[in-house]
Amino acid sequence: MELALGAMAAQTLATGLRLGVFEAFRDEPRTAQDVAVECGTLPQPTLRLLRALAGLGLLREDSPGRFAATGEGAVLREDRPDSIASFVHVFTDPAMLRGWDRLDDSVRTGETSFDAVFGKDFFTHLKENPGLSARFNAAMSQGTRSTAELLPKHYDFTGFQRVVDVGGGDGTLLSAVLRAQPGLHGVLFDSAEGLAQAGAVLQDGGVADRCTLETGDFFRSVPAGGDLYMLKSIIHDWNDAQCATVLGHCREAMTEDGRLLIIEPVMPDTVPHEGVAPPYLSDLNMLVNVGGRERTRDDFAALCREAGFAAPTVTVLPGNGFSLIHAAPLR
Repeated sequence: MELALGAMAAQTLATGLRLGVFEAFRDEPRTAQDVAVECGTLPQPTLRLLRALAGLGLLREDSPGRFAATGEGAVLREDRPDSIASFVHVFTDPAMLRGWDRLDDSVRTGETSFDAVFGKDFFTHLKENPGLSARFNAAMSQGTRSTAELLPKHYDFTGFQRVVDVGGGDGTLLSAVLRAQPGLHGVLFDSAEGLAQAGAVLQDGGVADRCTLETGDFFRSVPAGGDLYMLKSIIHDWNDAQCATVLGHCREAMTEDGRLLIIEPVMPDTVPHEGVAPPYLSDLNMLVNVGGRERTRDDFAALCREAGFAAPTVTVLPGNGFSLIHAAPLR
């Protein structure tokens, strides 16, 4: 029953976010009447919405009609440094969800249903909608924070001089790496849309003087001369042939002793018996919206081999679902 009602739960969450409900709960409990005035809604339906959000664990009702945010609800405020509001906005946006209405078509044909619904691919749609593109960039940044915190502690950057973050977006990950490695220089490579917020992120991180921004298309080329090429949440967006092209460009561009670092979930060979839904839902999301997929260790080994790399080593990052896939060029 919870699974069957899951779409309703997501819409309840999204509605609370769009109306500004979570922004109304800052330092003290509020009544439904107070929230209705602040959000420009009617008191009685607002009470029903707040009770539904309390039922989902995002608010708590301390006395009849009087609510406070829980810890889970508090991170939906835009002003918090640990906010995941943009992530939730994007993953409950019609641009992300409408293709799911045709999941059955994608399963039958293997084709991306987003293209059929919108008449264009997902990334073209983002490019044509600057507001959604900015929100998407913020969502990817929020989704990268835990990896940015963990990566410098679990990967040895000693000896590298120039790391190229391919498809690195606003620089959240590269900024964390450069802060932890004062002698390292970075190149942040993405489309113009992907880099739109990068300058501010790097400046805030105190590493702008050690990082170069380069725009381009990784299907054509990547910046040359790096001794480490880093790709986080890039490979799962694309099919095998496209991935081999991108990784091949990294192989061609890197120094003789360069290395490749892919940061992605690595799917187990069989689904764990206790059930772990997010990576498998992400896999279907890739099918529906962009045409990529999540991959197993053997899948990554095959991609690396196709692009001219030796069999990779895989290290699991603790607690966040990502792994480090590290490979050297074939000699």
